[in-house]
Amino acid sequence: MAIKLLENPDERNDPPRPLLEHLIALRDMLLFAAVWWATGVVVAGCFAPQILDFLKEPARKYEDMLQVVGMTAPFDVWLSIAIWGGTLISFPFLVFAVLRFVFPALTKREKFTILSGLGASTALFVAGSVLAYRETLPLVVAVFRQIGDWMHIDQSMITIDTYIPVVLKLIAAFGLVFQIPLILFVLGLFGFVTSKGLRDRRRIAIIISFVLSMVLTPPDPMSQIIMAVPLCLLYEIAIWAVWLKERATRERRG
Repeated sequence: MAIKLLENPDERNDPPRPLLEHLIALRDMLLFAAVWWATGVVVAGCFAPQILDFLKEPARKYEDMLQVVGMTAPFDVWLSIAIWGGTLISFPFLVFAVLRFVFPALTKREKFTILSGLGASTALFVAGSVLAYRETLPLVVAVFRQIGDWMHIDQSMITIDTYIPVVLKLIAAFGLVFQIPLILFVLGLFGFVTSKGLRDRRRIAIIISFVLSMVLTPPDPMSQIIMAVPLCLLYEIAIWAVWLKERATRERRG
């Protein structure tokens, strides 16, 4: 597939089409995406008990605190898991739907770049999610437990319908912010940013990393550091990646 895309990389294999055909293609893309998203929601909903056990693992030490209050709480938990889980399950198909719509307008070089970026994007999202699940969430639970003890506030019970959204949002937040360095690299690949410009804005990037961490994580310093430090390291990697791309371009031009 990659070799085929690199043959005559600036070639476009789709002739111009009338507006009506583009609208039909857009309709098909939205329908395809909606069907797969609904399928993902159904699958996540069917396996909601198993997913719930998985999400409770970071708080396993305090599992006796997680309780359900209210008649509709189990349904609220199921709905959160179904929607968030269904979105994650269907995400590859949603991306495929978008790519199938935009690919005809791209050159083979641009297609190869996007396909390569998708692999890196998936790896970064998984890395961020694993970091959130394995390191940040247990720390967040422990920190809030200690704050409650220090404030002499009884924490013998935590409603699970408030715990699950925090877990899901934190995992998603880590996965998404880990895409930022890849976005910078893609911008550098197409010449919108340079390695020198990224180096000159390093201090600003560090500040933005910590601000994002404060906004997207619970208000405890350790979870903010756990997000901000990898972001700063990935920013440095993006600088070097853009610089290597620039050097390769200079060498190719002679």
